[in-house]
Amino acid sequence: MHQPLAYVHPQSKIARNVVIEPFVTISKNVEIGEGTWIGSNVTIMEGAKIGKNCRIFPGAVIAAVPQDLKYEGEDSTVEIGDNVTIRECVTIHRGTKDRHKTVVEDNVLLMAYAHVAHDCIIRRNAILANSVNLAGHVTVDEFAILGGGTLVHQFVHVGKHAMVSGGSLIRKDVPPFTKAAREPLSYVGVNSVGLRRRGYTSEMINKIQETYRYIFLKGYNTSQAISIIEASLDATAERDEIISFIQESKRGIMKGYFQSKSNGSEG
Repeated sequence: MHQPLAYVHPQSKIARNVVIEPFVTISKNVEIGEGTWIGSNVTIMEGAKIGKNCRIFPGAVIAAVPQDLKYEGEDSTVEIGDNVTIRECVTIHRGTKDRHKTVVEDNVLLMAYAHVAHDCIIRRNAILANSVNLAGHVTVDEFAILGGGTLVHQFVHVGKHAMVSGGSLIRKDVPPFTKAAREPLSYVGVNSVGLRRRGYTSEMINKIQETYRYIFLKGYNTSQAISIIEASLDATAERDEIISFIQESKRGIMKGYFQSKSNGSEG
Protein backbone atom coordinates (compact mmCIF):
# COMPACT_ATOMS: atom_id res chain seq x y z
CA MET A 1 0.00 0.00 0.00
CA HIS A 2 1.38 3.39 -0.90
CA GLN A 3 0.03 6.89 -0.61
CA PRO A 4 -0.90 8.80 -3.77
CA LEU A 5 1.77 11.39 -2.94
CA ALA A 6 4.52 8.74 -3.16
CA TYR A 7 6.27 7.90 -6.43
CA VAL A 8 6.83 4.19 -7.09
CA HIS A 9 8.40 3.26 -10.42
CA PRO A 10 6.29 0.69 -12.28
CA GLN A 11 9.36 -1.53 -12.78
CA SER A 12 9.96 -1.87 -9.04
CA LYS A 13 8.87 -5.04 -7.24
CA ILE A 14 6.98 -4.21 -4.06
CA ALA A 15 5.33 -6.89 -1.91
CA ARG A 16 1.59 -6.36 -1.41
CA ASN A 17 1.66 -5.44 2.27
CA VAL A 18 4.53 -2.93 2.17
CA VAL A 19 3.52 0.46 3.62
CA ILE A 20 4.88 3.46 1.74
CA GLU A 21 4.20 6.86 3.30
CA PRO A 22 3.77 10.19 1.39
CA PHE A 23 6.67 11.82 -0.47
CA VAL A 24 8.66 8.60 -0.84
CA THR A 25 10.53 8.06 -4.12
CA ILE A 26 11.24 4.51 -5.30
CA SER A 27 13.20 4.02 -8.53
CA LYS A 28 13.19 1.14 -11.01
CA ASN A 29 14.95 -2.15 -10.28
CA VAL A 30 14.06 -1.95 -6.60
CA GLU A 31 12.76 -4.95 -4.62
CA ILE A 32 11.04 -4.62 -1.23
CA GLY A 33 9.87 -7.58 0.84
CA GLU A 34 6.71 -8.20 2.83
CA GLY A 35 5.87 -6.19 5.92
CA THR A 36 8.39 -3.41 5.37
CA TRP A 37 7.43 0.13 6.35
CA ILE A 38 8.93 3.12 4.52
CA GLY A 39 8.56 6.49 6.19
CA SER A 40 7.93 9.79 4.44
CA ASN A 41 10.64 11.46 2.37
CA VAL A 42 12.70 8.28 1.95
CA THR A 43 14.54 7.94 -1.37
CA ILE A 44 15.27 4.42 -2.62
CA MET A 45 17.34 4.48 -5.81
CA GLU A 46 18.01 1.92 -8.50
CA GLY A 47 19.64 -1.32 -7.37
CA ALA A 48 18.17 -1.62 -3.86
CA LYS A 49 17.03 -5.03 -2.62
CA ILE A 50 15.28 -4.77 0.74
CA GLY A 51 14.02 -7.73 2.76
CA LYS A 52 11.01 -8.40 4.95
CA ASN A 53 9.78 -6.48 7.99
CA CYS A 54 12.28 -3.64 7.69
CA ARG A 55 11.60 -0.15 9.04
CA ILE A 56 13.04 2.78 7.11
CA PHE A 57 12.57 6.16 8.76
CA PRO A 58 12.11 9.59 7.14
CA GLY A 59 14.97 11.11 5.17
CA ALA A 60 16.96 7.92 4.53
CA VAL A 61 18.62 7.55 1.12
CA ILE A 62 19.37 4.00 -0.06
CA ALA A 63 21.36 2.87 -3.12
CA ALA A 64 22.74 6.21 -4.27
CA VAL A 65 25.80 5.86 -6.51
CA PRO A 66 29.13 5.61 -4.67
CA GLN A 67 31.17 8.63 -3.64
CA ASP A 68 34.14 7.05 -5.38
CA LEU A 69 35.89 8.70 -8.32
CA LYS A 70 36.80 5.24 -9.67
CA TYR A 71 33.13 4.37 -10.10
CA GLU A 72 32.34 4.14 -13.81
CA GLY A 73 28.63 3.39 -13.77
CA GLU A 74 28.95 -0.38 -13.42
CA ASP A 75 25.88 -2.28 -12.25
CA SER A 76 25.86 -2.67 -8.49
CA THR A 77 23.41 -3.06 -5.64
CA VAL A 78 22.56 -2.44 -2.02
CA GLU A 79 21.28 -5.65 -0.42
CA ILE A 80 19.42 -5.29 2.88
CA GLY A 81 18.22 -8.32 4.84
CA ASP A 82 15.14 -8.89 7.00
CA ASN A 83 14.17 -7.02 10.17
CA VAL A 84 16.61 -4.18 9.54
CA THR A 85 15.93 -0.80 11.15
CA ILE A 86 17.23 2.24 9.28
CA ARG A 87 16.69 5.46 11.20
CA GLU A 88 16.38 9.06 10.07
CA CYS A 89 18.72 10.36 7.34
CA VAL A 90 20.85 7.22 7.06
CA THR A 91 22.69 6.89 3.73
CA ILE A 92 23.70 3.56 2.18
CA HIS A 93 25.59 3.61 -1.13
CA ARG A 94 25.81 0.99 -3.85
CA GLY A 95 28.91 -1.10 -4.48
CA THR A 96 31.64 -0.64 -7.08
CA LYS A 97 33.49 -3.14 -9.25
CA ASP A 98 35.34 -4.31 -6.14
CA ARG A 99 32.38 -6.20 -4.61
CA HIS A 100 29.54 -4.92 -6.81
CA LYS A 101 27.34 -4.68 -3.74
CA THR A 102 26.94 -3.14 -0.32
CA VAL A 103 25.37 -5.56 2.16
CA VAL A 104 23.40 -5.03 5.37
CA GLU A 105 22.39 -8.38 6.85
CA ASP A 106 19.40 -9.35 9.03
CA ASN A 107 18.51 -7.59 12.29
CA VAL A 108 20.98 -4.72 11.87
CA LEU A 109 20.22 -1.37 13.52
CA LEU A 110 21.51 1.76 11.77
CA MET A 111 20.79 4.79 13.96
CA ALA A 112 20.13 8.30 12.69
CA TYR A 113 22.65 9.91 10.31
CA ALA A 114 24.84 6.82 9.95
CA HIS A 115 26.62 6.46 6.61
CA VAL A 116 27.44 3.13 4.98
CA ALA A 117 29.74 3.66 1.98
CA HIS A 118 30.24 1.53 -1.12
CA ASP A 119 31.24 -2.14 -0.81
CA CYS A 120 30.71 -2.29 2.94
CA ILE A 121 29.40 -5.46 4.60
CA ILE A 122 27.51 -5.23 7.88
CA ARG A 123 26.80 -8.66 9.33
CA ARG A 124 23.66 -9.69 11.22
CA ASN A 125 22.73 -8.06 14.53
CA ALA A 126 25.38 -5.34 14.30
CA ILE A 127 24.58 -1.85 15.59
CA LEU A 128 25.86 1.45 14.22
CA ALA A 129 24.90 4.24 16.61
CA ASN A 130 24.10 7.82 15.60
CA SER A 131 26.41 9.47 13.04
CA VAL A 132 28.75 6.50 12.60
CA ASN A 133 30.55 6.92 9.27
CA LEU A 134 31.97 3.94 7.39
CA ALA A 135 34.35 4.56 4.49
CA GLY A 136 34.36 2.15 1.56
CA HIS A 137 35.10 -1.58 1.79
CA VAL A 138 34.57 -1.79 5.58
CA THR A 139 33.37 -5.05 7.15
CA VAL A 140 31.51 -5.06 10.47
CA ASP A 141 30.90 -8.57 11.82
CA GLU A 142 28.02 -10.09 13.78
CA PHE A 143 26.87 -8.36 16.99
CA ALA A 144 29.55 -5.67 16.77
CA ILE A 145 28.54 -2.28 18.20
CA LEU A 146 30.05 1.02 17.05
CA GLY A 147 29.39 3.94 19.40
CA GLY A 148 28.00 7.25 18.18
CA GLY A 149 30.17 9.49 16.03
CA THR A 150 32.70 6.76 15.24
CA LEU A 151 34.69 7.20 12.01
CA VAL A 152 35.99 4.09 10.24
CA HIS A 153 38.86 4.10 7.72
CA GLN A 154 38.41 2.29 4.41
CA PHE A 155 39.13 -1.47 4.32
CA VAL A 156 38.91 -1.77 8.12
CA HIS A 157 37.48 -4.99 9.61
CA VAL A 158 35.63 -4.93 12.94
CA GLY A 159 35.31 -8.40 14.46
CA LYS A 160 32.22 -10.08 15.89
CA HIS A 161 30.99 -9.06 19.35
CA ALA A 162 33.43 -6.13 19.42
CA MET A 163 32.32 -2.93 21.13
CA VAL A 164 33.88 0.39 20.13
CA SER A 165 33.56 3.53 22.24
CA GLY A 166 31.65 6.51 20.87
CA GLY A 167 33.68 9.15 19.05
CA SER A 168 36.42 6.72 18.07
CA LEU A 169 38.66 6.86 15.02
CA ILE A 170 39.13 3.31 13.72
CA ARG A 171 42.24 3.12 11.55
CA LYS A 172 43.22 -0.49 12.29
CA ASP A 173 41.26 -3.74 12.50
CA VAL A 174 39.40 -4.43 15.76
CA PRO A 175 39.62 -8.14 16.69
CA PRO A 176 36.53 -10.10 17.79
CA PHE A 177 35.19 -10.09 21.37
CA THR A 178 37.13 -6.95 22.34
CA LYS A 179 36.31 -3.53 23.74
CA ALA A 180 38.13 -0.64 22.04
CA ALA A 181 38.49 2.95 23.23
CA ARG A 182 40.90 5.88 23.70
CA GLU A 183 42.98 7.70 21.09
CA PRO A 184 44.71 6.12 19.32
CA LEU A 185 42.14 3.33 19.44
CA SER A 186 43.36 0.61 21.81
CA TYR A 187 42.39 -2.65 23.42
CA VAL A 188 40.71 -1.99 26.78
CA GLY A 189 39.43 -5.48 27.57
CA VAL A 190 37.05 -8.19 26.47
CA ASN A 191 33.37 -7.40 25.88
CA SER A 192 32.35 -9.73 28.68
CA VAL A 193 28.96 -8.12 29.36
CA GLY A 194 27.91 -8.45 25.72
CA LEU A 195 29.23 -12.00 25.51
CA ARG A 196 27.28 -13.09 28.61
CA ARG A 197 24.12 -11.62 27.16
CA ARG A 198 24.66 -13.78 24.08
CA GLY A 199 25.19 -17.03 25.93
CA TYR A 200 28.95 -17.22 26.38
CA THR A 201 29.90 -18.96 29.63
CA SER A 202 32.37 -17.63 32.19
CA GLU A 203 34.83 -20.33 31.16
CA MET A 204 34.63 -19.31 27.51
CA ILE A 205 35.09 -15.64 28.40
CA ASN A 206 38.08 -16.43 30.64
CA LYS A 207 39.77 -18.30 27.78
CA ILE A 208 39.18 -15.34 25.44
CA GLN A 209 40.70 -13.01 28.03
CA GLU A 210 43.74 -15.26 28.43
CA THR A 211 44.26 -15.28 24.66
CA TYR A 212 44.24 -11.48 24.54
CA ARG A 213 46.64 -11.18 27.45
CA TYR A 214 49.32 -12.73 25.24
CA ILE A 215 48.42 -10.48 22.32
CA PHE A 216 48.08 -7.14 24.11
CA LEU A 217 49.45 -7.25 27.65
CA LYS A 218 52.59 -9.39 27.86
CA GLY A 219 54.88 -7.39 25.59
CA TYR A 220 55.10 -9.84 22.69
CA ASN A 221 54.84 -8.82 19.06
CA THR A 222 51.89 -10.31 17.20
CA SER A 223 53.78 -13.22 15.62
CA GLN A 224 55.36 -14.19 18.94
CA ALA A 225 52.01 -14.01 20.71
CA ILE A 226 50.28 -16.24 18.19
CA SER A 227 53.05 -18.84 18.37
CA ILE A 228 52.82 -18.95 22.16
CA ILE A 229 49.02 -19.10 22.10
CA GLU A 230 49.04 -22.02 19.68
CA ALA A 231 51.63 -23.85 21.79
CA SER A 232 50.25 -23.22 25.26
CA LEU A 233 46.48 -22.63 25.10
CA ASP A 234 43.93 -25.33 24.33
CA ALA A 235 42.26 -24.98 20.93
CA THR A 236 38.75 -23.52 21.08
CA ALA A 237 36.53 -22.01 18.42
CA GLU A 238 37.09 -18.55 19.91
CA ARG A 239 40.88 -18.93 20.17
CA ASP A 240 41.09 -20.09 16.56
CA GLU A 241 38.80 -17.28 15.39
CA ILE A 242 41.00 -14.69 17.07
CA ILE A 243 44.13 -16.17 15.46
CA SER A 244 42.53 -16.34 12.02
CA PHE A 245 41.27 -12.76 12.27
CA ILE A 246 44.72 -11.45 13.14
CA GLN A 247 46.52 -13.51 10.50
CA GLU A 248 44.09 -12.39 7.80
CA SER A 249 44.19 -8.71 8.77
CA LYS A 250 45.20 -6.46 5.88
CA ARG A 251 45.60 -3.24 7.89
CA GLY A 252 47.00 -4.73 11.09
CA ILE A 253 45.18 -4.75 14.39
CA MET A 254 44.81 -2.03 17.00
CA LYS A 255 47.40 -1.89 19.75
CA GLY A 256 47.12 -2.50 23.46
CA TYR A 257 46.71 0.68 25.52
CA PHE A 258 50.22 0.62 26.95
CA GLN A 259 51.68 -0.23 23.53
CA SER A 260 49.92 2.81 22.09
CA LYS A 261 51.19 5.08 24.87
CA SER A 262 54.78 3.96 24.41
CA ASN A 263 54.66 4.22 20.62
CA GLY A 264 52.77 7.49 20.53
CA SER A 265 50.69 6.17 17.65
CA GLU A 266 49.07 3.06 16.29
CA GLY A 267 52.15 2.45 14.17
